[in-house]
Amino acid sequence: MPEPSRRRSLLVLAICCMSLLIVSLDNTILNVALPSMQRELHASVAGLQWTIDAYTLVLASLLMLAGSTADRIGRKRVFMAGLVVFSLGSLLCSLAPDLESLVAFRMVQAVGGSMLNPVAMSIITNTFTDARERARAIGVWGAVVGISMAAGPLVGGLLVESVGWRSIFWVNLPVGLAAILLTLRFIPESRAPKPRRPDPVGQVLVIALFGSLTYTIIEAPHAGPATLVPFATVALAALLGLLYYEPRRAEPLIDLRFFHSAPFSGATVIAVTAFAALGGFLFVSTLYLQNVRGLDALHAGLWMLPMAVPTFLCAPLSGRLVGTRGPRLPLLIAGCAMTTSAVLFAAFEAETSNVTLCVGYVLFGIGFGFVNAPITNTAVSGMPRAQAGVAAAVASTSRQLGQTLGVAVVGAVLASGIGSSPYRDAFVAAARPGWWILVACGLAVLALGALTTGRWGRRTAERTAARLESTEVREAAGISA
Repeated sequence: MPEPSRRRSLLVLAICCMSLLIVSLDNTILNVALPSMQRELHASVAGLQWTIDAYTLVLASLLMLAGSTADRIGRKRVFMAGLVVFSLGSLLCSLAPDLESLVAFRMVQAVGGSMLNPVAMSIITNTFTDARERARAIGVWGAVVGISMAAGPLVGGLLVESVGWRSIFWVNLPVGLAAILLTLRFIPESRAPKPRRPDPVGQVLVIALFGSLTYTIIEAPHAGPATLVPFATVALAALLGLLYYEPRRAEPLIDLRFFHSAPFSGATVIAVTAFAALGGFLFVSTLYLQNVRGLDALHAGLWMLPMAVPTFLCAPLSGRLVGTRGPRLPLLIAGCAMTTSAVLFAAFEAETSNVTLCVGYVLFGIGFGFVNAPITNTAVSGMPRAQAGVAAAVASTSRQLGQTLGVAVVGAVLASGIGSSPYRDAFVAAARPGWWILVACGLAVLALGALTTGRWGRRTAERTAARLESTEVREAAGISA
């Protein structure tokens, strides 16, 4: 019957959103706890960068593998494994005796996290087959990010102040356990009709590219050319290797044909730039509020609410707009709001006044709230449902790569600007180039949103979808291309 079917679909959506909640909450809670970690573990700015980027780096490296593996061996099975590993990694993080152990256990968390979001999005895509219903479901999905941004700083601040930073990882355990039990009971197993073969060479090249690039950026202010040049060379070689090797495989890890679609390519770059802005924004804001203004973790979390609440409110609105009017308007709103916010900090030192600090946070929250739904919807719409996991994984990879690069680049600029100067005196001036980088990210969202969502973009998406569908039909019939 239709009604039970709809209730079951909404229940599946709720379970998938639980996985997104613990992954997103983990990042926002962690940012509030950074200064406490810095004091207890005697970490440098680069050390703090690694506590975030070790997680996002592993996540970005494995997301596409997780998406294609789930399409091949079963989405429910991979989703369950991800919940178990993520919960175990959270427990280990809470027991970490030093910074090196914490970074290692964050990587364990990331292995589990890589099996959650792209697989959950694939489950949602195959559950909500109507385009408008799927857009609304993705809007709810985006609202969960807003919930995590609103709850994370408050919950994190309260836990850090009352129990200590280790307790922030305990939050994941009851949510993870509940998600495991509900998944066992309610989520149906599904897989792609034609499983894709593994691509170990492509996977190694992706890990080499992301890892060496991130290391080069984070360590640039401290390491000399003799250390950085080999890593930069590895990154370039891995990129060239991917561009040469992947198109020659029948079933590549990264299907470069997806990028013939201008909306898909635009959504990928927008995801990188928008989440780079988010990563840099949270990193700088947290350090400023606690280390420069001298706020405790709880009050710093309260100060993040002007950003978190608009994100929560705008995400479902963005999903509805995408469903009724397409992705163009939400992307233009997002680009304008994020750019204006970053300009306030870069050109007018908005952080030095309570009023402008609040306005800057509100504008950034509005922009980020509007940007998520069109990214996800564009990534999976128009692609064959059999490759939903891979398409969703590319979008998720772009988000994590963006956040990794945002923390790495802005953190490196900040560390370089502070140097040996007194921390509080140098912080605002040292952060200004980082804010200008975020201005560029906002402008990229605005320009690409305008360029890739018009008639030309839709035509390229239709041609790409037709090519992919015809290829699948030929492969299903056993006819070679």
